[in-house]
Amino acid sequence: MTQLRTLTGAALDAALDDVAALRIAVFRDWPYLYDGSLDYERRYLETYRTSPNAILVGAFDGTALIGAATGTPMEDHAAEFSAAFAGLNIPLSQIFYCAESVLLPAYRGQGIGHGFFDHREAHARALGRSHMAFCAVMRPDDHPLRPATARSNHAFWRGRGYAPLPGVVAEFDWTDVGETAPIRKPLQFWMRLL
Repeated sequence: MTQLRTLTGAALDAALDDVAALRIAVFRDWPYLYDGSLDYERRYLETYRTSPNAILVGAFDGTALIGAATGTPMEDHAAEFSAAFAGLNIPLSQIFYCAESVLLPAYRGQGIGHGFFDHREAHARALGRSHMAFCAVMRPDDHPLRPATARSNHAFWRGRGYAPLPGVVAEFDWTDVGETAPIRKPLQFWMRLL
């Protein structure tokens, strides 16, 4: 039976290599197509070590981490992400950023995604944040690596009260599967009032 646990502090720190492995595995698939490395992941995940208000929600099957969702106050995350909000009239200090939700395919469709959002939203409210945001990569419908069975998470996100923010797009570089160098990607922000 899967169990969700909120990890902070030393417990969060101890789980970060497992989170890195999950990110590499899950984000390799559509739509991220991320060709990641453990070295890069360790650098990227350092934010969760240094942000005192970071959260990691781990999904465990026994002792195995099979899914994870992370978040930080927006001002603690990458500058590329917070810069996208410059034109909005919402201070970064009011936004909690849901970074990633990664879950092994065999465990999807069991309500774990809702649990990830429930835990992070509760954490954000406890910090006094008024808004919750995340972003998702934008890929063209005719992308050559798009699987015929690909489906969007838009209905799930809308059902939780999130909506895309027109014009609020971050750009971030990573190497796609089959490529040799990082390529810049647009990521659409979604947000809701808590």
